[in-house]
Amino acid sequence: MVLTLRPARAEDALAAAEVLNALIAKGGTTAIETPLDPDTLRDWFLIGDKVWCCHVALAGGVLMGFQSVGRYGDLPEGWGEMGTYTRLGHAQKGIGAALFEQTKAAARGLGLTHLNALIRSDNHGGLAYYSRMGFGQDRAGKPATLSDGKVIARVAKQFDL
Repeated sequence: MVLTLRPARAEDALAAAEVLNALIAKGGTTAIETPLDPDTLRDWFLIGDKVWCCHVALAGGVLMGFQSVGRYGDLPEGWGEMGTYTRLGHAQKGIGAALFEQTKAAARGLGLTHLNALIRSDNHGGLAYYSRMGFGQDRAGKPATLSDGKVIARVAKQFDL
């Protein structure tokens, strides 16, 4: 698969929402449980006020995934919160690794010193991905309480830029 990587644009919101909403519907990989409309996704992940950078990966004009870094929660100065979302059925195809190369360069250019990823403890694929990318120093993250009341532990992984 030949990928084209570029910074996210407002017009990517519909396709990015399709990618994320499919993951939400499947369950088990994100603490987000309610599908996002394209405008909300655009503001939260692509180009909103708290988004520092976001890149998309396209193959044949189809958005295959996106990776976003922003200022969320109570992270220390110089830290960014990172999220990676890949189209269902296309994990382990090099999309996340290619996006991370773009993200690292952009984060360094912004003067960030660390990236944080908060991953559900039952998301084994996500935990493995971030470990492969060099994230370490696993520590307990703030748990997520799902709509059914179930509490899901989360792991915070750190990447030193």
